[in-house]
Amino acid sequence: MSTHSSDDPTTAAPCAPSVPAGPSRSASAAFARLGGEDDQQVWSDLWSDLCHQESVDEDSFLALPHLTAIATGRAPGEPQEAVLMAGLIASAADEEHAARYAGEVSALLPVARRLLDAATDHPPTFVYLLQCVLAFEGERVWSAGRLEGLFVQEYEIECPHCTSELFIAFGDHGTFASAGDYVTADPARAELLPADPATLGPLPARLHRTASRAGHAQIALGLTYLFGRAACPDCGAAFAVAEQVEER
Repeated sequence: MSTHSSDDPTTAAPCAPSVPAGPSRSASAAFARLGGEDDQQVWSDLWSDLCHQESVDEDSFLALPHLTAIATGRAPGEPQEAVLMAGLIASAADEEHAARYAGEVSALLPVARRLLDAATDHPPTFVYLLQCVLAFEGERVWSAGRLEGLFVQEYEIECPHCTSELFIAFGDHGTFASAGDYVTADPARAELLPADPATLGPLPARLHRTASRAGHAQIALGLTYLFGRAACPDCGAAFAVAEQVEER
């Protein structure tokens, strides 16, 4: 598989990463500890400090130069961990932060693409890295955690017509929209109408090709349900699943 093809948008030539003020004292101390036997705990501390419950603040952005140095091999630490954290942070960037950290993002993007090329065995890692690539490319909708339902094989959404809370399922329990918990109960269900891969828009089609070429058949199938349509089992109205996922 390769994501270095015409499937990828053209990106600007990398420039030297900027060097703004550093992150908090605790985060800086944690970065300084990387490269030893307790790296797993250090990364756990960094995730808790900089991206607690996937929330991002100014201190998170200040860590991007450190994460870029790790990802590009200029500082000790696990490159994939650095890319995953940086991708989450970049997915929350506004225009000001995107401009300020353009150098870091340019350096992180090719690393993320290489890691994605190698992520053929573990669907969650593949999806997380795919979101990172999108984040570094400047995509702000599907990079922000909205693809993670693909490996869970479920999305929880709201019917846009009657506001019923629905589950969109496409895993071991079957493929359907349910008006309630389908694991512990037997709620009303309605069919899902998957998209034809040949009719997908540019970004969904690219994601589908990338997953298919990587051998992630279930992720590729999930994308057809995510970008397909569903019928509400309560009111019978049809709607586009992705539009409702974007609203969550």
